[in-house]
Amino acid sequence: QVQLVESGGGLVQAGGSLRLSCAASGRTFSYYGMAWFRQAPGKERERVAAITRSGDSTLYADSVKGRFTVSRDNAKKTLYLQMNSLNTEDTAAYYCAQSTYGGIASKYDYWGQGTQVTVST
Repeated sequence: QVQLVESGGGLVQAGGSLRLSCAASGRTFSYYGMAWFRQAPGKERERVAAITRSGDSTLYADSVKGRFTVSRDNAKKTLYLQMNSLNTEDTAAYYCAQSTYGGIASKYDYWGQGTQVTVST
């Protein structure tokens, strides 16, 4: 049984930073690509960042490019999202997801419960 548990969300002022973590268990973490998604009320879910199983390739949504950095530590079975220069449009629930294979995937079969990020002015 795969479990993904996010942490690190919270309330931050515009211009601030947060680091999200996603602890994985249940299957070999290093075999699978990972991603961070977010969803704000009334908006569609958006993939903000994805990373290959080895971490050698990443992909970002235009809305976060240059501000967010995705990384992983396969020894710790943990995925990270460093978020800098946050603005109110970044307010959302953030979810980590595990893909069906090792690359940058379009399909994800396991999801965490989410962590809320709220950016205030």
